[in-house]
Amino acid sequence: MENQTEATEFILLGFTVEHWIEILLFVAILIIFFLILMGNIIIIFITLVDIHLKTPMYFFLRNYSLLEISLTLVVIPKMLSNFLSERKNISLPGCFIQGFFFFFLGTNVFFYLSIMSFDRYVAVCNPLRYATIMNTRVCFHLLMGSWTVSFLLVLPPSVMTAKLKFCGPNIINHLFCDTTPLFHLSCQDTQLIEVMTLFAAVFTLLITLAINIASYLRIISTILSIPSAAGRKNAFSTCSAHLTVVSVLYGSCIGRYIRPPENRGEEFDKVLALLYALGIQVFTPFIYTLRNKQVKQALRNVVKRVSVSSHSQRHLGNLLY
Repeated sequence: MENQTEATEFILLGFTVEHWIEILLFVAILIIFFLILMGNIIIIFITLVDIHLKTPMYFFLRNYSLLEISLTLVVIPKMLSNFLSERKNISLPGCFIQGFFFFFLGTNVFFYLSIMSFDRYVAVCNPLRYATIMNTRVCFHLLMGSWTVSFLLVLPPSVMTAKLKFCGPNIINHLFCDTTPLFHLSCQDTQLIEVMTLFAAVFTLLITLAINIASYLRIISTILSIPSAAGRKNAFSTCSAHLTVVSVLYGSCIGRYIRPPENRGEEFDKVLALLYALGIQVFTPFIYTLRNKQVKQALRNVVKRVSVSSHSQRHLGNLLY
């Protein structure tokens, strides 16, 4: 080991397919990438400009959209450039930074969704006290708490990973710098870091899943106790979009991480990683817009105002002409 040269960069192998298939993947992922950005930017914009969306629910939704944009930007631009590049390399610092932010932001997504579940629980189960409980101060503290806990969970294993030596093969059989394939390339013992990473992942999944389940059990119990069918439907509509996102996210992660190591295929893991990095993010803004009456109405109002403004400008231009 002492005579081996320490690696200075990694090669992200990606999908081992023909170049023309890589071009097709590049086009498809680029389209999805723009859809993610467009959908989340629309949500951020309408929750900022529409006075009816100045509630804690949409405060959390706006920040969740910012989180999704950040998570996508960590992985996708480099992935797209690698599809067009002959040499799919990434520097050691670049790999560590990408891995840290993907792990950090991904962890934050789970805590953030559990906060949004708690917000829905308060809105449905304590509607008269909702504005008092979920005031600006509480929302801010919940938001900062999510970021802080995620950072503290991810920082120790990330720092230890950055200190590892890589003096063997430098080919990562993955689409980006994920932790598991990175550990396989180190010429040092990574058992402690793997345990810390597993603890962070399991802790995040169990705690946030418990909060989500507890919140929705109380929500469902409250909804079922509402006497009128219209009231039950209206109460459920306020959290159906969020429940859909939670179900898709946990389903994909359980499918990716719960399987025993001996049953994991590398190519299948790449597909699941791509689904987690792209598939969920592209559907989330559309789920929240298509299944939320207030958001749809806000979109109509924005489109109507833009249309009226454009028509007025054309009419004024014709008069001046």
